[in-house]
Amino acid sequence: MNNHTAKHFVLQLGSLIALYLSLAFFLVLTFGFINLRFPDATDGPWQLESAASSIRIGFAMVVVFFPTYLVLTRMVNKNRRASNDTSYLGLTKWLIYLSLLVAGLTLLGDMVAVIMGFLEGELTMRFLLKALAVAVVTGAAFFYYIKDAQGFWLTREKLSYVYAGVAATLITAVLVSALAYIPNPAKVREMKIDNQSVGALQDMQWRIEDYYRANEALPADLQELFGEFDVPTAPEGRPDYTYTVTSEEEPAFQLCATFAYDQNDVSSNYRPMDGMMQSSIRGNYNWDYKAGEWCFDRTIDKEYRQ
Repeated sequence: MNNHTAKHFVLQLGSLIALYLSLAFFLVLTFGFINLRFPDATDGPWQLESAASSIRIGFAMVVVFFPTYLVLTRMVNKNRRASNDTSYLGLTKWLIYLSLLVAGLTLLGDMVAVIMGFLEGELTMRFLLKALAVAVVTGAAFFYYIKDAQGFWLTREKLSYVYAGVAATLITAVLVSALAYIPNPAKVREMKIDNQSVGALQDMQWRIEDYYRANEALPADLQELFGEFDVPTAPEGRPDYTYTVTSEEEPAFQLCATFAYDQNDVSSNYRPMDGMMQSSIRGNYNWDYKAGEWCFDRTIDKEYRQ
């Protein structure tokens, strides 16, 4: 294999890798989009956030690798039209067929996952849309490369541009539609800060309960609770966390923080139905909150009074 042929071979390999990364993560994004667009009453916060994460990673991968694929494929086809190297053309066909085999097995695996989801109780609409997505993506890729192996696109350059344009338009439409079902980056950041605040309060509660068990009394303030260690401060310039003893007899206390969004705002971004995500957890382990300053009332459990 001469250097010229090696260069063409590497370009072809690169274009196929970019293609199959694009296809795989486009399906990841599409499945996440379908899950959010057609919510199931059995979905919990974890499933919703997982679907949103699928959209984010799928969007990032497709935006990077699909344009890369288009550029590399254009270079490959341009070189093929200008080349008379039969060894290069033969190697390219082998690479195409082998990659189609690998891609076919991978996408068949996606179809198995879709069917498994249906058998485990997934909504019929979700199942049908996911199956259709796999069929369309698989069919489009196989059609293009089977024709490519036959040299179809080499003599129909303009038609190949049309094929690429239609594919790019459909992918862009799905990308834009999916983004409408997840929070924007600024909101995601604020939600992460809210979660960080909840984590800090949970740690404080654990320390207070442990303190009470050791001393049979509540700490007077957070400085007494943390002793020689620094008292946690609220992130991003938000008001400081507050701790207040509300009853020495029960004993009971209150932990407060300021939040940017309602705790259930995660679900409201993903589904139009209200009241589906109300927490069933009560008492000391209920961490539902509303936007603005929110306080959690806590009473020391009996197990910590012994």
